[in-house]
Amino acid sequence: MKKCLNGHLLSDPGIFNDPHLLCHAEIIFSRRLACIELGERLKQENKGSLKFFADYHKRFGLHFEKKLEEDSWVFREWAPNASEMFILCDKTSWQKNSAFQLERKENHIFEREFPREIFSHKDLFRLKVVWPGGEGDRIPTAATRVVQDCHTHIFNAQVWEPKEKYQWAINKFLPSKGPLLIYEAHVGMALEEGRIGTYKEFEQGVLPQIADAGYTAIQLMAIQEHPYYASFGYHVANFFAPSSRFGTPEELKHLIDAAHKSGIRVFMDMVHSHAVNNEVEGISKFDGTGFQFFHEGPRGYHSQWDSRCFNYGKPGVLKFLLSNLNFWIEEFKIDGFRFDGITSMLFEDHGIGRAFKGYDDYYGQDVDGDALAYLYLANCLVHELQPDFITIAEDVSGYPGLAAPISKGGTGFDYRFSMGIADFWIKLLKEYKDEQWHLGTLWYELTTKRKEEKAISYAESHDQALVGDQTLMMHLMGQDIYSAMGKENDSVKTLRGVALHKMIRLITIAPADSGYLNFMGNEFGHPEWVDFPSQRNLFSFHHARRQWSLKHDTNLYYSCLFEFDRQMIRLVKAHDLFSWPLNLIHIHEENKVIAFGRKNLIFVFNFHPSNSFFDYRVDAPPGEYQMVLDSDEIVFGGQDRLKKDQVHFTLFDSIKFGKKNLLSLYLPARTAIVLKQKPTF
Repeated sequence: MKKCLNGHLLSDPGIFNDPHLLCHAEIIFSRRLACIELGERLKQENKGSLKFFADYHKRFGLHFEKKLEEDSWVFREWAPNASEMFILCDKTSWQKNSAFQLERKENHIFEREFPREIFSHKDLFRLKVVWPGGEGDRIPTAATRVVQDCHTHIFNAQVWEPKEKYQWAINKFLPSKGPLLIYEAHVGMALEEGRIGTYKEFEQGVLPQIADAGYTAIQLMAIQEHPYYASFGYHVANFFAPSSRFGTPEELKHLIDAAHKSGIRVFMDMVHSHAVNNEVEGISKFDGTGFQFFHEGPRGYHSQWDSRCFNYGKPGVLKFLLSNLNFWIEEFKIDGFRFDGITSMLFEDHGIGRAFKGYDDYYGQDVDGDALAYLYLANCLVHELQPDFITIAEDVSGYPGLAAPISKGGTGFDYRFSMGIADFWIKLLKEYKDEQWHLGTLWYELTTKRKEEKAISYAESHDQALVGDQTLMMHLMGQDIYSAMGKENDSVKTLRGVALHKMIRLITIAPADSGYLNFMGNEFGHPEWVDFPSQRNLFSFHHARRQWSLKHDTNLYYSCLFEFDRQMIRLVKAHDLFSWPLNLIHIHEENKVIAFGRKNLIFVFNFHPSNSFFDYRVDAPPGEYQMVLDSDEIVFGGQDRLKKDQVHFTLFDSIKFGKKNLLSLYLPARTAIVLKQKPTF
């Protein structure tokens, strides 16, 4: 099928599988053409490759260069509005010194070469940038190591040139084929102790638990350096520097290496949607203006986030951000990026307070075409660097085609998050009793997606756990989560909470399109929200940690929830579930029963709060079926109302059932089962 508009050919219908987009074809094609033309121009100017354009980190910052005559240090910086620039360090007594003044070159670049003895590994330094009418201390824009003094709390760049480079155990990681199962994690809050954890502690204590749980990828949050720990890593100051509060760059590399040895991909939360408002620690007003990297005026400030908004139309900004992607892939062997805050990037009002109910919302004049072009270029670059690299779009607007292949008219993300699913679960738990849940609406929310896009489902992420909200387990249990999770407790509320937590997760993952995500600790029903130390909570770490001991305490239901999650993940992997089509078999709103098939499995859920059903008939292909998962098992915190590994045969009676093959099942209240069809020879 081919469509043509004003001479532009689209060989694959792609996003136009949706006929409702045809009336917006003009603007879709014009935006697509602008992206393509920008990409081609940048390639032509850079040896035919975006990689050569994305070299900011190689040109700027402090670099040790080995030369035939004599090794030396070279420092370069880009600052269009600056008139003078000095390096401040111990050797200058942290004052301006002409011996450390940078020379102003062409194209707004400041540069100077220094003898090798001037700087040593771990030396601290920063810049004094002078501009018309003022001056200020600044951290280099391409700094790869930034540390904070524990006494003065001042941030400085740090020379990072260890004598021995890190030797990777796995130079080229080749992930195994199979389902994408993402474990979203934060290194700092991964300990049970009330303090900031490290890369090394995460590798030794948490990574083995992730591997044991069966997840195939880790999504690391807050890796880019951020001055305020309580920002959860979303107020980035130094884009090329891994956060030093967690350890050294080599320790992060060792963690990534260890994950690869375990067959686990490492994704990174990539924050290119905004930057911290801080001027001394970050890049805001680096050269004395507010528009070196950002928009001028109100458009350059995100009032809800108190942060700066990039101007994606400036070549220098494109080089800076694309180079940042190149840097993390080359230097740290990252396997994927989850791009944060895409809605804020795409819409001039940042999507604040908008419902996005119709396509007109996506194709008006308020869409930032430059931001869309940047996202297109970002996907082109990372897949040029590493064809099997994974990009994930975090977008609440539902902008069409973000996760469609570029060849099909899309922006090129490999996946998008199905963000509405988690919100829908919270809505159900907050606003409706179990008996009021409408399963048809639930099924729609779980399975509806654009045909040309791949989606990742989740019941809850870090968003649902942040202070001001609650985890699913807290919604289910309330304050009883602290006192009624012992296995000796058989109260209706506890049994309900334990049962629904398992069912919610299973019915979210089983019909998932192409992937699944879990936030650290939620696999065992972590009891509390996430709240980083701040003035509001008297700088307490009580809610900025993970209570792993609950998962290992066999006297508590948390251990049962974890075991269920582990077996659920194992089932998905064993059957490569996301590779198979989905078939809705049965929905009965009054009975609160839903059943669907995938591959040779049948999933049956009885959400009714009190009614168990005997001889419940469900359509199925003819054959023999064995129960391979039962949420009601004792080991999963259930009531053990079903016989383990029971076998069912389909029934056929043309007089009673017509031309149907049926399974006759006992379905206990608030229970989910999975049946596997045995092969016939």
